[in-house]
Amino acid sequence: MHHDELRPETWVVVAGRPQPVPGAPLNTPVIPASNYVLGSERIYSRNEATEGWEAFEAMIGGLEGGDAVAFSSGMAACAAVLGELPSGAHLVLVDDCYQGVAAIADAGARTHGWHVERLPASDPLWLERGAEADLLWIESPSNPLLEVADLAAICAAPRRTGTRVVVDNTFATPLLQRPLELGADIVVHSATKLIGGHSDLLLGVAIAADPSVLRLLREVRSRNGATPGMLECFLALRGARTLALRLRQGQHSAQALARRLRTHGSVTRVRYPGFGTIVSFELADAAAADRACQATRIVRHATSLGGVETSMERRSAHPGQEHIPAGLIRLSVGCEDAEDLWRDLDAALSAT
Repeated sequence: MHHDELRPETWVVVAGRPQPVPGAPLNTPVIPASNYVLGSERIYSRNEATEGWEAFEAMIGGLEGGDAVAFSSGMAACAAVLGELPSGAHLVLVDDCYQGVAAIADAGARTHGWHVERLPASDPLWLERGAEADLLWIESPSNPLLEVADLAAICAAPRRTGTRVVVDNTFATPLLQRPLELGADIVVHSATKLIGGHSDLLLGVAIAADPSVLRLLREVRSRNGATPGMLECFLALRGARTLALRLRQGQHSAQALARRLRTHGSVTRVRYPGFGTIVSFELADAAAADRACQATRIVRHATSLGGVETSMERRSAHPGQEHIPAGLIRLSVGCEDAEDLWRDLDAALSAT
């Protein structure tokens, strides 16, 4: 069965399952093995993928339209992609990128002489940088300002030979956009977020269509020991089975909450691109944002995002987020009833 034969909402449920042998498990079980009986290609689990990795990689790779390499975390996937840049490389990052990625770039600038340039996601200069840079790193929507890049135009623009375009697709998921189809070279995800969906695992993944890129990513994973846990792959695959349903509910509620937040007297600005489950909104200052985050009863005051539960936090409280407005709250909308969420938010905001 090939992913092109099925709609994504079906593929995410059926892909990565064992062959339907009578009496065999319906789902890929957790197989806690570090080494295998010699005589086949499967020898040692750091070097060769386990059954659990393969099942998860088959599902997410087909969903994105490429082949996947799972990593121990989203940061491990990002580090694998960025860590192969040569000394003196020109790296262009979306200005509002994840702070962990910015930290890798800053370290590369100090130790390897990378020329790091930052551009807003919507900046038209992206179309030119492909002809000059070694790597373009785009988040769309960005985190947490939710700026949207013109991925189709950026990926289609002329590039210097060897220039790669990498898209962090964590917020949109492959159910809302598929960057490889637009011409991106690599897609990365923190599967900790919407793909896993239950705030109970750390996992990352990189997807590419070029066999040489895939070989390199697998070599880096093995060399650095950035291998995913077997239980984490099992949980991520199980969580992903409901991705379409969770995304549908969360996006519907996010759209409704964004509309209401825009009319609330305590809210000075709402940032929402019209799709996805993340809404960012601004209050008067950091103190007001902190009070709101601590006053909710249903919405959890927690970092990260993409879980079945709705959560929110003041992003400027974290190191490396100095460019974020002080009163900005990032709201990750889960699967609760939208009316219950609004009553909870409205009460918390009115208390500020």
